Order: sequence, then C-alpha cells, then structure tokens
Amino acid sequence: MTKILIVEDHALVREALAQTLSGLAPEVWCEQASSVDEALARLDAHDDWDLVVVDLMLPDMNGFSLLGVLAKRFPDVPAVVVSAMDDPASVRRAIKGGASGFVSKASSGQVLCEAVRTVLDGGVYLPDLDHAAGKRAAAPVHERFGLTPAQTRVMELLAQGKTNREIADLLGLSEGTVKVHMSAIFRALKVSNRAQALVVIARHGARL
Repeated sequence: MTKILIVEDHALVREALAQTLSGLAPEVWCEQASSVDEALARLDAHDDWDLVVVDLMLPDMNGFSLLGVLAKRFPDVPAVVVSAMDDPASVRRAIKGGASGFVSKASSGQVLCEAVRTVLDGGVYLPDLDHAAGKRAAAPVHERFGLTPAQTRVMELLAQGKTNREIADLLGLSEGTVKVHMSAIFRALKVSNRAQALVVIARHGARL
C-alpha cells in the first residue's frame, strides 16, 4: 500500500486532492491533516508513510518551515508542495527547503498525479519555471556556466530525469565517471544536489 498524507487547511481543496490521488491506483491510501500539529502527530504515529503533500499557506506554521521540519524528522519521506504561490522564487525556495516536487494549484489533476508518480519513483518534479518567469535566458545553460561537451551531455540527460545509472548506460560511461561529471555540473551551477540543479536548468529555459 502507498500511504500519502495531505496537509492542507482548506477542506474542499484537501478533499479534492485526496480524491484525485486516490485514483492513482487501488493501493493508494490518502490521509488528511488540516494543520501542522495534526500532520506531525500522524507522521509520528506510523513509520510507513510514502509521501507528504504540503500547502505553503498553513495556519499554524509557514509551509517552508514545515518542509525543514519534515527534512529533519522524516528524511526518508519525500514531500510534494501543492500551492497557489507558484512564482519561480517560491518554487526554488521550496526545493531548496527539501521538497521533491512542486505543483501549482492552477494545474490539472493529471499534472498532480504525474508529479506524485515521479516523486514516488525517486525523481524530482518541477513546473515550467521559464513560463512562470515569462522570459528566457539569453544563452543556453552550458554556455552560461562554462560546461564541457561531456558535462553538457550528462546535464541533458539529468534534465530528462535520468538516474546516474541510466546516464552511464546511455553514454557508455561508468557510474563513477557520471558522478564526477555531476559534481562538476553542481559546482558550475552553484548548487549542492540534483533537485537544485534542475531548478537552475528550468529557470534558464532548459536550453541546453
């Protein structure tokens, strides 16, 4: 069974999210919490949670702060933010704070389900930040950050959501070599992990 906890203070929105996500598969089970205190109590009561869906505007704690609490106390449980605050700055802050996915409340149920599937599979889901910003960067990412052709090929596959193993197989490299390229990419983009790298790539219009 896949257990999802939905943290949202508006009952109609919370119930709609639960109904949508319950349709993912017969084995998906959704529980609901209307406050941070209730959510943390439910998370503490059981250790078999697979995902937390978080709103950023909660009555008893800022959603960004909640992401930090979740990352510290429940590091093995990924979080997906579903919020009306979908500007690029909020998306970047949420990912930096520990979220593995971000979905605008203006999105369809299909997009929400796609995001949740991606995160449950170990991936990261981000909206189109370029569209949200309303502009494109002047130069492709690899030019802006001085990446080598080899690093650019790795980043292209990173942007497609490929794992290190998949990238290694596709490029005929060892996983160790891919990790070296990943570290170089992170340094060039001034980020510390894959999720943050994807935010930077998306912010620049994913123009590789």
